[in-house]
Amino acid sequence: MSNEPGKTALVVEGGGMRGIYAAGILHAFGRENFDPFDLYIGVSAGACHLASHLAGQNSRNFDITLRYSLTPRFINPWRFLRGGHLMDLDWMWEQTITHYRLNLKYLFENLRAKNKEYFVVATSMKTGEALYLQPDETTLEDYLKISSSIPIFYRNILAVKGEPATDGGIADSIPVRRAYARGATNIVVLRTRPSDYVKKQSRLAFLFSFYFRKYPQLVEKFKKRAYNYMESVNFIHHPPAGVRVIELAPPANSGVSRITQNEAALRANYKAGIEQGNKFMKEWRPS
Repeated sequence: MSNEPGKTALVVEGGGMRGIYAAGILHAFGRENFDPFDLYIGVSAGACHLASHLAGQNSRNFDITLRYSLTPRFINPWRFLRGGHLMDLDWMWEQTITHYRLNLKYLFENLRAKNKEYFVVATSMKTGEALYLQPDETTLEDYLKISSSIPIFYRNILAVKGEPATDGGIADSIPVRRAYARGATNIVVLRTRPSDYVKKQSRLAFLFSFYFRKYPQLVEKFKKRAYNYMESVNFIHHPPAGVRVIELAPPANSGVSRITQNEAALRANYKAGIEQGNKFMKEWRPS
C-alpha cells in the first residue's frame, strides 16, 4: 500500500463503557462540524461511536448508554454466571435498531460525496488476523455487532461472509498502524485508556484457550494481544519520520471500566471528553 503524504485519519479505540470519553470528543467534533479527516477506523465501541458521529447523530451514543447500557438487560453478571451473556448484544442491537437506528442514508451519502473511507475492525476466528471491514448500508450494523462481540462475555459466534469473526480488539485494538499503511501521515487517536497505560497478559488467557480450543490461531493471537497493543502504543508515542500522531486519552482516575454501571462516572467522563474535544479543535493546526 502506498504512503501518500497528507492523508488525515481518525482512529478510535474500543473498550466497552470506557468509550464514553471518546463519544464526548466526537460529540464536540460533530457539534462544530469539525471534520478534517479522510479516513476513519474504529474498533468495537469505538467503531459504534464513529458510526453515530458520521451519521450526524451527535448525542446518540450517550443517549443509548443511559437508556440501554445501564440496564440489567444488557450487562448482567448473574445471567453470565448462569451460562448466558454478560453483555447481551442481541438485545442491544434489537433495541437500538428499533428505537434509535443510525441514519444510514446520511452516513454513506456523506462519505461518498466527500470521498472518505470508514473501516470497522473485527478478528477472524480461523486465522486470528484483523479484518478491516469497509461497510455499506446493508452491512454496517452487522459489522458493528461483530466488532463489539467480546468473546466469552458474549456467547454467540457471528460471521462475516460465512467466516466466524469476533471482537476487533483481539487482533488490532488501536489500528494506528493500519491507518499509516493506508496512507495517513496525520493520525488523531481517541484512546479509552490513559496514555501511560501498560497492557499485560489477560488473566482470562487459560479460560480463553480452553473455550476457543477449536480456533488455535485465535488463541495464539489472544496470547499476543498485550504485545501487539503495546506495539501500537509505541507507534503512537514514537511515530515514523514524517508522521504526526496526536493522542487524546482520558485521565488515569476516570473511574470507568469496560462494564461500569455508574451513571455519575459516565456522565463525568462524557463531559470531560467534550471539553477535551473543544480544546483540541482550538489548538488544531493542519500539518
